[in-house]
Amino acid sequence: MARLSPLLSAAFAAAVLSPSALAQAPVQSEAKANEATAARRAPRYPSYATVEGQPVETRPPEKKDDHPLFPGQTRAPYRATTSYKVETLADDLSAPWALGFLPQGRILITERLPGAFRILDRAGALSPPVDGLAALKAPPGAQIGLLDVAIDPKFASNQRIFFTYFEWADKNPNNTFVATARLDPARGTLSDVRTIFRAAPDLPAKGDISAGTKSGGRIAIGRDGYLYVLIGDRDGAGAHPWDVAQRLDNHLGKVIRITVDGKPAPGNPFIGQPGALPEIWAYGQRSQEGLAFDPASGKLWETEHGPRGGDELNLIEKGKNYGWPVITHGLDYSGAPVGDGIVARDGMAQPVYYWDPVIAPSGLAFYQGRLFPQWRGSLFVGGLRGMLVDRLKLVNGRVVEEEPLLTDLHLRIRDVRVGPDGAVYVLTDSGGALISENTPKTAKLLRIVPK
Repeated sequence: MARLSPLLSAAFAAAVLSPSALAQAPVQSEAKANEATAARRAPRYPSYATVEGQPVETRPPEKKDDHPLFPGQTRAPYRATTSYKVETLADDLSAPWALGFLPQGRILITERLPGAFRILDRAGALSPPVDGLAALKAPPGAQIGLLDVAIDPKFASNQRIFFTYFEWADKNPNNTFVATARLDPARGTLSDVRTIFRAAPDLPAKGDISAGTKSGGRIAIGRDGYLYVLIGDRDGAGAHPWDVAQRLDNHLGKVIRITVDGKPAPGNPFIGQPGALPEIWAYGQRSQEGLAFDPASGKLWETEHGPRGGDELNLIEKGKNYGWPVITHGLDYSGAPVGDGIVARDGMAQPVYYWDPVIAPSGLAFYQGRLFPQWRGSLFVGGLRGMLVDRLKLVNGRVVEEEPLLTDLHLRIRDVRVGPDGAVYVLTDSGGALISENTPKTAKLLRIVPK
């Protein structure tokens, strides 16, 4: 090492050891430490690339040996479409989960826990909780938690709604149930409230609260008039998940198809099969949170959470097996493979599209409105962890472009719907991944309209 000259050594020592230098050094060190602490504590928001023709996701996949089975199955190219602005219709909701459109410009909103229906009128006034939900008669000490709501297409004449709910007792949610009621929007009351379907088994695996959140719960009403309902697999994770989604003797990890009275719908694929429940329409799913019919084609589409990687968009068809937990494009949360670590097997349907890393997909809606001609034929997927509304365009059953929207808001998105006015309505989520009774009332209802 080169030596400093005596003169330089003395000058160096004087500078380093001078009182002013000694006073400044700790301050600089403390400032850097504070900056480092602030950086660690700063929120980490997802980042998306917006280069035309290139994928919006640039991070490496969680599952290093993953591979798409056909072109466009993941990481579709980015395409910008049109400008828009965002209006806030409500900003004091408590963990909302779903919304539906009522006559006279009213909007019905569900809040998860404590479960409540709220009505937003055309003037922007939010009602207190709608009265009558207590008629469901939860067990002593239990609360009612709400999930999805579907408005009967004949609501103007019958005032009928359908909704999914769970019972919350000892800080654990049981399975997903379907109920119906008559709603009087003007009075803010429910009547003729009754449960029409209870998924079996009643309780999630091993009383695991994390499993309790994989509840499914979305409802879609088909052109045939039947209710299509998602029931989550309720597994508590691990490299070898509960295999209930592959078994037909339970409703977990399934799409069910029932009548408006909760009976198995005629034509269901497993009616009469020994050991199979007659309500099942499709199976082999994990934690599904989006379900919608394409109004143009009448086809049913679903989104579901993968484990660590491998969130899915699926075309749901009668009797099909969607593979969970035998096949997946993701990993267990520990980083270990799920099961045999395979992504495909004969007889098991592939997702039309998947996200890896995940966005935690929530609500799903197809756009056929007139406000945004550039969006016609697109579908919108809410992202909880992804903090976005993801616009995907389908051509011949394949995703050909992707556009992340609302990413500047840095908000978890719980539901997406297209209103009768052609605007896109979005519910943000003030809660976390787990169910809580103490969620802050900071969630919003937003409306996307042309700029």
